[in-house]
Amino acid sequence: MDKTDVEQVTLALLDAANDKDSDVQDQVRKSMLTLGKQQPDRVLAMCQDYLLKHPKLVVSHRVVILQTIELIVGCRIEVISPPRIKSIISLASDEMTRSKDVVPDWQQAASNILVAVGNKHINDIMEEILSKFQPGVLPHFFVVQTLANLSDSNVYGMVPFLNAILGTMLPMLSMAKQDNMKWVFSSALCHFSDSILEYLANLDKAPDPTVRKDTFSSEIYAAFDILFSNWVQSREPKLRLTVAEALGSMCHLMASDKLEEQIPKLIPVILSLYKKNNEHYIISKSLCQVLDASVNMGSRVLETQLESLLFALHQQVSAPVDYSNPPTVKNHNEVLRCFSLLANSFPDRLVMFVLQKLENSNERSRMGSLAVLRHLINSTTSTMETKKLLILASIRQPMADHSNKVKKRVVQVISAMAHHGYLELEGGELLVRFIVQHCALPDTYQRGQRPTDPEEVTNEALRTMCDNTLHLLTTTVGRLADVLWPKLLYYLTPSQFNNATTPLCKSLIVLGNKKKTNQEPSFKIDFTQEVNLPSPQTLMIRLLVNAAFPFNSRGHGAPSLSLLHILSPNIHPKTEVVWEKEIPPLLSVLEESMAESLDKKQWDEKLLKLLSKTLVTIDDDKWVCQLAAEATRYLSTYNNYLEEKSFLYRVIGVTLQQCFNKEVVKKQLQEILLIARHNDAVEREGVAMGIGLCANSHLEGTLAKLDEFGKSDAFKKSPSIFNLLKERNDVEVEKVKSTLILCYGQVALNAPPEKILNRIDQDILRCISKHFNTKDLTMKLSLIQSVGLIAKAISECVKKQGYVFSRKQELITVMLDFIKSEPADALRTPVRHLVMSTCANLIPLDPPLSENEGFDLLKVCVNSVFSLPPETHTPEKTKEEEILDPKQRKALYKNTLAALQELLKSVLAKDPTPDGLQSVFKHIESWLSSGQDHDRERAVTATAHILAFYLDNLTVKNMVSFHNLGALLGRLSPRCSDPNAVVRAAAIDSIYTLLYMQLRYEGFALDYKDEAVDGLLPLKDQLENPDHSILYKTCSHLTKVMSKRLPQQQLTTLVFMLFEGLVDSQTNCCRASSVILNTLLKNRGGGLQDLVPEMLEVLHMRLQSITEEQVRVAVGQTVLILASQHLQTVINTLVNQPLPYDSWTSEMWMALGADPIVASQIIEMVMEKLVIMAPYVEKESMMRGGTTKVAANQPLAMTCGLKELLLNGQSHEPAVSRFPQLFSCLTLRLAASIGVVAPKDNNSKHTASIHVAGVAAEALRILIARVQLDDVMKRLDEDNAWGAIQEPSKHITGVTLLARAMAKHAGPRLPAIVECLCPSLNNIYECQRITVTAFFSELLNHHVVTELMLIDVLMNNMMERISDPCSTVRMLAVRGLGNIAVGSPEKVNKYAKELLAAMSSGMEEKDDPGKLITLEAMSGLSKVLLHLDKKNVHLLVVYIFMKIKPFLESENDDIRCASIYLMGHLSKFGSGEQVFKDQIHNVLVSLLLHLVDPNTQVVKACKYAMRVCAPVVGSEQITAMFQNHLLEEKSLHYGEFINNLTKYLIQDFPGMLNFYHISVIQFFKSNWSEVRAGAAMFIGFLLGNLQEEHLSHLNMGTVTKGLVMLLQDPDPVVRVKAAEAMGRFH
Repeated sequence: MDKTDVEQVTLALLDAANDKDSDVQDQVRKSMLTLGKQQPDRVLAMCQDYLLKHPKLVVSHRVVILQTIELIVGCRIEVISPPRIKSIISLASDEMTRSKDVVPDWQQAASNILVAVGNKHINDIMEEILSKFQPGVLPHFFVVQTLANLSDSNVYGMVPFLNAILGTMLPMLSMAKQDNMKWVFSSALCHFSDSILEYLANLDKAPDPTVRKDTFSSEIYAAFDILFSNWVQSREPKLRLTVAEALGSMCHLMASDKLEEQIPKLIPVILSLYKKNNEHYIISKSLCQVLDASVNMGSRVLETQLESLLFALHQQVSAPVDYSNPPTVKNHNEVLRCFSLLANSFPDRLVMFVLQKLENSNERSRMGSLAVLRHLINSTTSTMETKKLLILASIRQPMADHSNKVKKRVVQVISAMAHHGYLELEGGELLVRFIVQHCALPDTYQRGQRPTDPEEVTNEALRTMCDNTLHLLTTTVGRLADVLWPKLLYYLTPSQFNNATTPLCKSLIVLGNKKKTNQEPSFKIDFTQEVNLPSPQTLMIRLLVNAAFPFNSRGHGAPSLSLLHILSPNIHPKTEVVWEKEIPPLLSVLEESMAESLDKKQWDEKLLKLLSKTLVTIDDDKWVCQLAAEATRYLSTYNNYLEEKSFLYRVIGVTLQQCFNKEVVKKQLQEILLIARHNDAVEREGVAMGIGLCANSHLEGTLAKLDEFGKSDAFKKSPSIFNLLKERNDVEVEKVKSTLILCYGQVALNAPPEKILNRIDQDILRCISKHFNTKDLTMKLSLIQSVGLIAKAISECVKKQGYVFSRKQELITVMLDFIKSEPADALRTPVRHLVMSTCANLIPLDPPLSENEGFDLLKVCVNSVFSLPPETHTPEKTKEEEILDPKQRKALYKNTLAALQELLKSVLAKDPTPDGLQSVFKHIESWLSSGQDHDRERAVTATAHILAFYLDNLTVKNMVSFHNLGALLGRLSPRCSDPNAVVRAAAIDSIYTLLYMQLRYEGFALDYKDEAVDGLLPLKDQLENPDHSILYKTCSHLTKVMSKRLPQQQLTTLVFMLFEGLVDSQTNCCRASSVILNTLLKNRGGGLQDLVPEMLEVLHMRLQSITEEQVRVAVGQTVLILASQHLQTVINTLVNQPLPYDSWTSEMWMALGADPIVASQIIEMVMEKLVIMAPYVEKESMMRGGTTKVAANQPLAMTCGLKELLLNGQSHEPAVSRFPQLFSCLTLRLAASIGVVAPKDNNSKHTASIHVAGVAAEALRILIARVQLDDVMKRLDEDNAWGAIQEPSKHITGVTLLARAMAKHAGPRLPAIVECLCPSLNNIYECQRITVTAFFSELLNHHVVTELMLIDVLMNNMMERISDPCSTVRMLAVRGLGNIAVGSPEKVNKYAKELLAAMSSGMEEKDDPGKLITLEAMSGLSKVLLHLDKKNVHLLVVYIFMKIKPFLESENDDIRCASIYLMGHLSKFGSGEQVFKDQIHNVLVSLLLHLVDPNTQVVKACKYAMRVCAPVVGSEQITAMFQNHLLEEKSLHYGEFINNLTKYLIQDFPGMLNFYHISVIQFFKSNWSEVRAGAAMFIGFLLGNLQEEHLSHLNMGTVTKGLVMLLQDPDPVVRVKAAEAMGRFH
């Protein structure tokens, strides 16, 4: 390649090196580096020349060129000629020192070149640099900087020069007056010292192994003296730091005696720098080096500095460490290294210092001391061995610190101590206690809160750390096993360690398992020796109660059970077998449960059963008695955890069952009753359950104890009560009585059935009935619960023996009095719910209630519950009552309603007959139509429950008439449409149940399934959808089912009830009543035709007066069913209604579609009118000028009416029979509506707000849907055709989509449609011609027209339209002709002549704005060529090719695309022809470059054309490449593709290279930046792959000129590619 070309390119790159775009800069640099690697001398020479010729170049530009030189030198240093090296050295040296001022970027870049060269040519460099480093003259800043950097990058090369350099440098130091010079000298001294130390450390690799430290000592000391005496006190912080760093590095090279002399002065100075500087890392690093050097030489004077050193270092170590800021972390580590160095020399002084500092309560100071202590324990183990006890004693003070940050450090120290054998020593257990204590920390933050101080250590974080530490100590420090086992057991029982239970248990499990597996004797715990440990009984109690609340205290249930399992031999030898079997299944239950999903009641039962089995197995009365006594003593620890305490009472009850010492039982019962805190409801219940459980084995003793307690002083308000109840004088007597009452109930429930009946009257009821007249709420609640439990107990016993409960009615009366005394308007207490549950338990007992008693009971209970305000209503707060929180209120309401339902079922169970049902239902009936949602909801829900219960318990012994079916259905059926979803669903359930009851009464078997009735249940899902049409449909479905099952004699009642339903409080239900009524009459009534005229009148009135849309629809439909005979009267009125129609008119029209005969008459009439009436009139537009099309009123009104009529599903038949005419009529109506505005309203004179085209499109859409062309509809909806078809700009697209859908999915209907549409092609309305031509044009795209023998008709029409005066029609006709190739390719040759003529003239069309006809002609020709015989085209190929070529570079994307496709399609006709091959080579470059065209469709077209033309190109490799890589969907790596392609072009067509590169260069001026960039790449790869011998084919001057021009292109991407191409000029 011509030398000048490379130079020209390099020059252009040098010019562009400072491009404003960073990507271009990068690429220019890369290309220069590429050229530089290939021809380093030449490119370096040019860079030098450039810099010399442009002395005033801006600095940033100079810097880029210097950096490039550095890169080239860096990678090609081996091959650059020595003369070039020398000239580069002098250039760099000159650039570096030309300006006396410091210009960092420029001079640094020059300095870097010198350093790069210096790695190989150190002598040349030193010669140059030392010439600028003359004794007695202060050198340039960067000369010193370069020397420093050289000593770093080439240690072995530089150290031999350093002695001389230091010699020259020393006198200069005193000449340096400016801070920057002092800084650079200090930095250089630091680098020199580090290099010398590295050289000395690796003498085996060094060129001169005789070099020793003392070679440099005197010079270094002299320099040290100047830096230390003068510079270190500078005011400039950056300089101070660098001097300090240098002093640190220089210490190691100084003679020992000199260093010893300096230490007393040096250390204070370095320490003083801490105060003056913010950046401490450098100071600490320097200090560390000084200490290291001092310790290494065994300095004696170091000790004199110890105090101040320790003080300063302690301050540093106490500074906060910010882990996101590395220097603070590095500083912390350097300071710790200093402490380690001192610890080796002065262990005692250091430890004493740190321990004294621990006593200081300042948080930061303590944290620092603890950090040092931990570091020393871990790093200087031997030194610390003798200090262990001292440290153990000293750590206590920080352990008492309140700060979590300090505690965190303490935990880290304890962890280190544990690993080094401190915890086994005396006092070690305190450290274990500290860890456990902090495993029990409560949370700092509620959920969602966040700490504000980033350094803050939250309780959670500290707790997790302690958890992990305890786990680590257990698992990794083997020797601690005997320190931790069994001592950790101690922490399980005191309540302050509750939150630590989980980690404690886990550690104990690990330790226990290990000891058990290894059969260590220490596994067995001697509780008499271990005085601090809780007894086996207390441990068992604690772990059991933990297990009962498995998800509390961070999930302590499973660990507690597992620990209990492991401890079994230690608890009692006999427990081992039973727990081995029982505990694992319990653990499995916990594994599969979450806090929400665990059935708590069942879980408690399982645990109590485990306890019971265990005690039976142990079979040791003394042990069991002790368990009971300890459990009772342990109660007080749960005073703040009442649920747990309640469970413990039950544990005591179960334990007492197994306790056979009557005295012990009596004593424990007495103890429980005395120490219980009776004020609390949970505790009262717990006591009662415990005592009840005890009664199972000790009925006599328990009743006696309760009786005795009832008579004791506790109930006399005398002073002695206070002593008895342990001074708890706040206990109210009522609360104690309540406990006692509950105890009696639980005793009744738990006592053995055979013993209890004869005790109920004489012992139990006698003791509680004396409290029936109480006013105290607590006592009331206890009484109600107790009576309920007694009733339950009796009904259990009655199963085994008969019993008449004489006091039943008396108890019910007492209960009802309790309810009556509740406030009617608020639910604050559980009295209602407990009373009803208790009554429900009493009702089944004999004797049965009388009719009046039953009536009163139901009336009181139902009204008391139903009259309550809704749950969300917040009651007023009275003085003495607390307001319930929403959760409590919700639970209270839920329980109260559930209790009422149970009560109703209980009453019904006594008389399960239609009359019995009526007696319950009459109390609910009036609430069903209440205006309040919550009333109806409660009433219907209760009804559904009692009906379901009735059906479940229904046994039909003889044929009884279900006489209240009609009344019940009449009340419930309107509710199916209630606005309240709960009411609707419950109503459906009720009707379903009623109809099944009727079936049963009719004698159907129990398992009989009625399909119609079962069909009601799915309706519930539909009812969930509040859409009114669905609700009404559901109602009529419901009615049909009801009417099918309803006996004739019940019909009247039902109808009567439904009339009542029309005035329901809910509008919805009124309408539902009307729908049900209507459907019912249609199915079973009949004979209402006479009322039609009158009802039409009502309809007019009703529809206009009802405001709600949905209700109007419902009533309108009801009446319209009857109006079908009076159609004619309605029609004339409707057409003259003002437009747009209101919903009343619309519904009327729609109703007319219900009768096929009537619908047919209307359709015929409308079509006839639409053909003969003018669709619009053209009016002059005053405002805008020109004319406006205004729709004619009558055709528009008829279109609207027809649209509404077709909406009716019943219009299917008339629509189908007249489909072709209707379809054509509406299509033409739509064509004539595009861009047409609505007429003015006659009354208001305003333009009607109606979209004329929209109405026609909607009518057409409804017609297609009505005749069930679902596939057509689906296709049109997917394609969004309806929006397009009514907009003037997209109408043709819409029509095309319509034709396509019809051709694909409704072929057989087309002949009739085409026949109807043909006449309008000669229509005077251009808009209709366009629409029909577009429709026909698309039909030709589908083969179905050939199958239906429509092809000739359509083709002839298209030929005629080619000469239509309207250019849009002509364009569509050309499109249609082209489409034949897709629709009926076999017909192409039949019409070959006409087709080619039409397409050719289309490509030459003059009156063609936007080149649309040209585009259609090219696309059409492309399609046609695929199917034409060669003989028909042969002669035209080149002619067409020539016509296409200009279009390849068209600005219009579509035309570019079409012309490229057409070229591809022509290829098959030219294969084998040289002239065609030449044409392909002519356009090949264009195609290749358009592969990166900005338009993706053009790219696809290029790929296609190149694939099909590939065989014609004449190169097998290129053919293969095109066919393998240019796949449509496959992405193309363009650079790689062009690179390979240029190789094949060079190989196969060397003669055409000149033509190709000239063609490519023409594209340097392309309008598209992508194509310009592609052209640059093409040229770049062509050059890169070209062998020397082919260079003559290329006009390199033009290429170079072109690329240089592109390097100044406005688009940075193009500049990047041009620079890249230039990189291949080598």
